[in-house]
Amino acid sequence: MAIADLKNVLKIFGGAEVSGDQQDQLFKEVLLMTLARAADADINIQAVEVDRVREILKAHTGEDFSAADIRVAARSDLYAEATLVKYLNSVYKKLSEGHRAQTIQALADVFRSDSTVSVLEIDFFDHVAGALHVKPSQVAGLVAGDVD
Repeated sequence: MAIADLKNVLKIFGGAEVSGDQQDQLFKEVLLMTLARAADADINIQAVEVDRVREILKAHTGEDFSAADIRVAARSDLYAEATLVKYLNSVYKKLSEGHRAQTIQALADVFRSDSTVSVLEIDFFDHVAGALHVKPSQVAGLVAGDVD
């Protein structure tokens, strides 16, 4: 798997700048980390959530991820050094508004993939939304322009 080692994440977290070419790769890594952690937000990784994460990652990145890839990213050693929220707070400016909106919308999609949304998942969502500095309109998927 090309991005599972989270090399850009660790480099950016260390304070490195992001070139235009690296922004898409950073988005993929942020999406993987966020959605994988979402599957574990309620301390119970459900197979349906892992499958939905895999589908979303494929749709947004064009890359295939195994269930093992998702489970490994959900338990990544990165979180021993810093929380996901702290990391997202440090890199949100390096992501485009579109990438941040896609990430938060995909996160909501993961939480809706099983039959219930837990209080822990709602808390996780709220923290990620705050860390990504997304606007309510972005959460709702509203984009300025023509409505067809």
